[in-house]
Amino acid sequence: MTTTSEVTPSFPGSSDPSVPEPAAIQSLISHLNLQPLIEGGYFIETDRDPLLIPSPFPTTPVTPGHPSRPGFDPALRNASTNIFYLLTPRSPLGHLHRNRPRIIHTLHRGRGRYVVIHAEETQPRVETFVVGPNVEAGERLQWISESGLLITETVVPGFELYDHDFLTKKGLERLVGAEEARKLAWLVKPEE
Repeated sequence: MTTTSEVTPSFPGSSDPSVPEPAAIQSLISHLNLQPLIEGGYFIETDRDPLLIPSPFPTTPVTPGHPSRPGFDPALRNASTNIFYLLTPRSPLGHLHRNRPRIIHTLHRGRGRYVVIHAEETQPRVETFVVGPNVEAGERLQWISESGLLITETVVPGFELYDHDFLTKKGLERLVGAEEARKLAWLVKPEE
């Protein structure tokens, strides 16, 4: 496990929309029909199980004002959903956030560092690990909730933006304390 003092951005990304992604990444985005995702990176939903189940979550949104799909009923969830998710040089990180459902991540290609805050623990713990193909060196191919990663996320019950919440700087500080929050602040989505 890496300490948070060792977790730094690999590269800054570009907020300039005129700076294109490299050609190979543009091709992948085009072939998979990926779209920008609010947490960073690109995604496409590849499956939404038509089976509806009673939602195990409260019927109030995690963050008031989040949009929801047309016809969405907060008392129900699809049994599961699946997406491709890609981080790129232009959009190299997914901002810290939480989702209500369990999310299973599966690596397809690339290598990157994940930062997970175990907020459910009495003393919240920050865990970091590398996802990549070198399992002999401790890299992970699958994990339960940086750049160049193409992964699949399987969400059970199915993903709804209604269940998604970005971590704020104040929330991060409450979880891990001021010193750790300062080290991880670059992972928090800027407030709009």
